[in-house]
Amino acid sequence: MADQSAGTEIPVGPQHPSLKEPANFTLTVDGEVITGAEMKLSYNHRGIEQAVLGNSYIENIYLLERICGICSHAHTSAFTQGVEELLDLDVPPRARYIRTLIGELERIHSHMLWLGVAGHEIGFDTLWQYAWRDREIVMDLLEEITGNRVHYSINTIGGVREDLTDEQRETILEGMDDLQERIDFYQETVPNEQTVRMRCEDVGIVPEDLAREYCAVGAVGRASGVPTDVRKDAPYAAYDDVDFDVITDDRGDLLARTVVRIGEIAQAIRIIRQVTERIPAGDLKASAKPPQALLAQVPEDDVVSRYEAPRGELIHYIRSDGTDTPARVHIRVPTLANWPTVVESLKGSYIADTPIVVAGIDPCISCTSRIGVETDGSHGGENAFDLDELRAYGIEWYDERGDVERPSVDAQRGERP
Repeated sequence: MADQSAGTEIPVGPQHPSLKEPANFTLTVDGEVITGAEMKLSYNHRGIEQAVLGNSYIENIYLLERICGICSHAHTSAFTQGVEELLDLDVPPRARYIRTLIGELERIHSHMLWLGVAGHEIGFDTLWQYAWRDREIVMDLLEEITGNRVHYSINTIGGVREDLTDEQRETILEGMDDLQERIDFYQETVPNEQTVRMRCEDVGIVPEDLAREYCAVGAVGRASGVPTDVRKDAPYAAYDDVDFDVITDDRGDLLARTVVRIGEIAQAIRIIRQVTERIPAGDLKASAKPPQALLAQVPEDDVVSRYEAPRGELIHYIRSDGTDTPARVHIRVPTLANWPTVVESLKGSYIADTPIVVAGIDPCISCTSRIGVETDGSHGGENAFDLDELRAYGIEWYDERGDVERPSVDAQRGERP
């Protein structure tokens, strides 16, 4: 994807095999303003999709969980739901409620993690420390319920591996009461805080038509007025049984994405309370057969399984050839769907905004490794900066200039070729 205008080119994020998920941007700038961008994606191939083919369906649950440490439950949920559809298994209601509970706790911890990262990127480290402190409420609950803070290993084919006790239910409700106070505080203060508004308002704009054209997912799409959410559009687990709102905004900028994510935390708390209070009694698994017997011969067919991960719609495609191992598993993660919007949202932004604009989609990447900055056009020299130095440059740039006058919103939205 490219949109280049005449001007100085600045490379951001070279491809390198040492990075987990390399991404490369070549920015075209006019002074301090980004006028165009070219994006190149590469993949540090870990071979997970190939490794899946040599494992049993049960073994693959734990392999696919390692795709991401932030949304590990999302991947195992998408995979197990797909296999259950192939087997025509009806997951018991209690298991569906527990899956929903863990999924919403994971959503909160992911959004709180992002809120802290966003604060750090704009030099607002108080927000970073507050958000990560309050995130510990959820991390402790996940550890209490599953025994783990990162890879929960609670899903299995046909249900879940762990039950929920009455004592744990009380602890969850108490934790949600404490967290609700903090989220009320964030909803009131963060969108109105001077630093947040200066760095996020009218920055990184993705208009609704662009979000629809590029099929943006998750908070990125919803912050641009696209009310898509798999939990509402194609309910799974216990989402048919709970009430919640799909949080949207029509501004399409970084501030809107922040507001949407904080609002989604509040809705997740609402869902968790309903699930915890209403969870029905019953079995945890759909079949009394041991997993090996159940999965000895999965019917020959294929299925597309969709799940609303914290970053957006996650898709697992699973094809069975009638044996005890899958013939194909293909995964489309939300970040891949949202990358194209970054190119457009960089246009009209200042160079100093690059870190927060890229972070605005909550990308699942290790880091942007380096950036080359043209320091003197007369001799064509470049200085290499890592992401921390670029972040520091952005903070210093705004400290010197204060509340700068940005290119008009109309100019940022622009006419696309």
